Amino acid sequence: MSKGTLYGVGVGPGDPEFLTAKAIRVIGESDVIAVPQSGAGEQTALQIAAQYIGDKPLLHCDMPMTRDKAKRDACHDRAADDICALLDEGKKVAFLTLGDPTVYSTCWYVLRRVQARGYATEIVPGVPSFCAAAAALGRALCEDGEMLHIIPASHGGLDEALDLTGSRVLMKAGKSILEVRDTLAARGELEHAALVERCGMEGERIVTDLAELDDPTGYFSIILVKEGQA
Repeated sequence: MSKGTLYGVGVGPGDPEFLTAKAIRVIGESDVIAVPQSGAGEQTALQIAAQYIGDKPLLHCDMPMTRDKAKRDACHDRAADDICALLDEGKKVAFLTLGDPTVYSTCWYVLRRVQARGYATEIVPGVPSFCAAAAALGRALCEDGEMLHIIPASHGGLDEALDLTGSRVLMKAGKSILEVRDTLAARGELEHAALVERCGMEGERIVTDLAELDDPTGYFSIILVKEGQA
């Protein structure tokens, strides 16, 4: 029996209509859908793609939100073990992931483990959250020769990263969002920044004046900072 293939499928940031035609096709052709869930049991990627999955069997992969690398590695290893067992049966497995599989994606860590064991893998790109956020704001990410920088805002070195010229995308701020806001204010860049929370999902929120932001936003928040532009 030939072994199956693992597909890392980006489902976009939230709106089911953002799924690409290829993502929908791969989900439809897969035998099992692997879905990540946080420690709280949240399965956002599954909710986004639900209408395209039907009654296909699901493989739930625990992926708690933690900076403990040992815990993350253990979860990624366990997911790879479970997926490889299905691939050995010749099954096609689609691992759903928010946004795009190549941008801060849990899917990538599992896919590369499976690939290292000699199994066939394929990445199906999705709409990145920062592109959807820019569209929601009605503005361009990059113009003329402007550079684009993707910055994990809560992982240290934010001031140095903000010294980069061009358009800056601040991701993964999480509970540090107000600290990020204060850093932008201290640099005099608050008027050039805007926030999109839960882009394309229920409860989407757009904040164009970050001075009014007075509560920590959730995990699904993006701040766009355009150099010298409101």
